[in-house]
Amino acid sequence: MNARTVASAAAIFVVAAIAGCQSAPDRPAPVNLPVSPFDGEWMGTDGVAVSSLYGGQFRSRSVQTGETLTEGTYKFRDQNTIDLSFYSMKTKQQTAAACLLASRDQMNCTLGNGTQFVLNRHS
Repeated sequence: MNARTVASAAAIFVVAAIAGCQSAPDRPAPVNLPVSPFDGEWMGTDGVAVSSLYGGQFRSRSVQTGETLTEGTYKFRDQNTIDLSFYSMKTKQQTAAACLLASRDQMNCTLGNGTQFVLNRHS
């Protein structure tokens, strides 16, 4: 190979590499689609916070301010029960709860200390 052939091959390689880096057409941002009966937006009966459960992630935020109150995860114990593990921004403590799906629109939950609360599906 002579220098001209090598230079031509290198130029073709560079053009092909740049062409491979072109971005794909714009696509809409992914939406949090429910993948389990637990996924969605839930509100406590006290109306203080809305909790979001999607894909194993849990977060609650204040209805009044939008401030994040808790963040954590959830895992399935069985098809009707999840175990929440979350960190409270206010108390700076890690907390656990178990939630039973009582109906399509209601979860009955119990904190690790025995305190019970109800979450209703929020639209």
